[in-house]
Amino acid sequence: MAGVQPDVGEIGFVGLGHMGSAMAANLAASGRRVIAYVRRSDQIGRLEALGLRPTTDIGDLLDCKIVISMLPDDDAVREIVLGRGDIGLDGLAAGLMPGAIHLSMSTISTAAASLLASEHARNGQGYVAAPVFGNPDAAKARQLFIIAAGRSADVVRCQPILDNLGQRTFVVGADPQDANLVKLLGNMMSATALEMLGEVVAVVRKRGLDPQPFVDIMTATMFGGRAHKIYGDKIARQTYAPGFVLPLVLKDVRLALAEAEKAGVPMPSVGVVRDRLITGIARGYGDLDWTALALIAEEEAGLYTISSVNPD
Repeated sequence: MAGVQPDVGEIGFVGLGHMGSAMAANLAASGRRVIAYVRRSDQIGRLEALGLRPTTDIGDLLDCKIVISMLPDDDAVREIVLGRGDIGLDGLAAGLMPGAIHLSMSTISTAAASLLASEHARNGQGYVAAPVFGNPDAAKARQLFIIAAGRSADVVRCQPILDNLGQRTFVVGADPQDANLVKLLGNMMSATALEMLGEVVAVVRKRGLDPQPFVDIMTATMFGGRAHKIYGDKIARQTYAPGFVLPLVLKDVRLALAEAEKAGVPMPSVGVVRDRLITGIARGYGDLDWTALALIAEEEAGLYTISSVNPD
């Protein structure tokens, strides 16, 4: 891999939500020229302010050597790659030049990743899966952890971009679907940790104690990982500001459970989280962060607290 030079020229970017906008802005701030595809023209001013070159024509991305996608689910990524004739949307697979790479940073199913990789390969293009661990604040600070998989030469070509977006990249193999499996299972570890944090904090609150010292003790002793420290503090403060919103968490939970079922592996604790998420969404908490699992636990305990949503 020595002597491989990073690609120059414009980078295409699809998926300019909170995460994607922060990532694309970091690329632009580092001197990269980024073409940002959006469907709505009312987003153009916002993207221009971030230093991007926005467009409502996906054809403007087709001369790029690397196109990044940061989209919410399987359907959205499939549509961008395969296109939709009924709305006149050409897909990346049919339009990108041979040798171009689709760098997919979305959290999607392994089946979708395999399908997209095959479609790009059929057109002589590369496909690298590189989902991330981290929230929009981490994206802004270039502190994402990236899980990458794809053909070795393609990963190397993408590495300078990944280095610009995150603090560390873990390459897990040549098959793109493996990166998505790691990401989904990692999210399940976080989700079940949040559920348990919510349950134990509910006990502490119902016994009339302040949960902050409890969380401080636990994170200083047996549970000092990032998930417990970051989210434990938010749960103690009842901060459920929108971040990783419940419908997107539920999407990942369902994908992970499908992967487990395909492998013949029960995941009963994840089933509990699925039911809690459905409950929260039914109660109108769909716009809240997944720390709202604690809010649901408190309501189930009869505490009926009012969420303290931080607008930041």
